[in-house]
Amino acid sequence: MESEFDKIIIGIDPGTNVMGYGLLGVKGKKPSLIAMGVLKLNRYEDHYLRLRRIFERVTSLIDEYLPDEMSIEAPFYGKNVQSMLKLGRAQGVAMAAALHHDLSITEYEPRKIKQAITGTGAASKEQVAAMLQRELNIAPSEMPDFLDATDALAAALCHFYECQKPAFARGVHSWKSYIAQHPDRVKR
Repeated sequence: MESEFDKIIIGIDPGTNVMGYGLLGVKGKKPSLIAMGVLKLNRYEDHYLRLRRIFERVTSLIDEYLPDEMSIEAPFYGKNVQSMLKLGRAQGVAMAAALHHDLSITEYEPRKIKQAITGTGAASKEQVAAMLQRELNIAPSEMPDFLDATDALAAALCHFYECQKPAFARGVHSWKSYIAQHPDRVKR
């Protein structure tokens, strides 16, 4: 089946109670919403069962929408080590599903995502959601109840913006570093 998009990016906001996902289609230089939603995990008491459900849901999203790349929010470092470990496991399981399907994965810190979407790394989840609604022309009726979904979509849009930047703006500051980061693009 031929896709109407040049590229599809799946964004994931990992969580052990609620995992958000967002799919962004790119046609030329224009991004648009394909789908977004959440996986509610708090009905499962067993942490390992939650991890299995994350793997299954991310796999089913990849099978359904055939994304080319994954953008995932990196866990931010809080004070509760146990929560951070659980969040890291959730992120790892989502990444394993992407790797199983040969998707490239890019991690972004929450502040970087907020900065890309709103212009400030200290933006609230509500501000991010409002900017996404405006930027992607999302009807109010399509906005989700859980902001985890818009956080995931924001990760995908952040990745789209980062890919639009020239190589030097993305952190490549010399030919040597470019070659090191992109060995597949250099003929020897």
